[in-house]
Amino acid sequence: MSGSVEDVTDENYEAFKNARAAVIVYGIASCEPCAAYDPIVADVARRFPHVQMGKAKMHVPGRCRDIKKQHNFETYPTTHLYARGTLLLAREGKIEEHALITLMQDYFSPGTSPSPAGHDQTAASPKDV
Repeated sequence: MSGSVEDVTDENYEAFKNARAAVIVYGIASCEPCAAYDPIVADVARRFPHVQMGKAKMHVPGRCRDIKKQHNFETYPTTHLYARGTLLLAREGKIEEHALITLMQDYFSPGTSPSPAGHDQTAASPKDV
């Protein structure tokens, strides 16, 4: 893991989700909040090099067809936190930097374990990953 934001495509999507700790941001080019979120995600990726950070560019033809079949997003950006294939958290909209850092610390700090997202799209009690 490099501390950078990688492109997520159909080819590497499952590997990303099955990583020990991963964040995937789903976005589209025409989305202003997505553009404003990109530098936040990049900065947070540098702070958490042990977490795979990726962006699925849903607007690029042919890159995310299978991903689109699995998800029906109403809002962009949408952020998913995964641990070993388990969805821990789904959050719609741009997340402010301090809030994203807090989420990363809560879910991906050493000694925590996955707690899947509930119906409200947030996990009730983050545990060690």
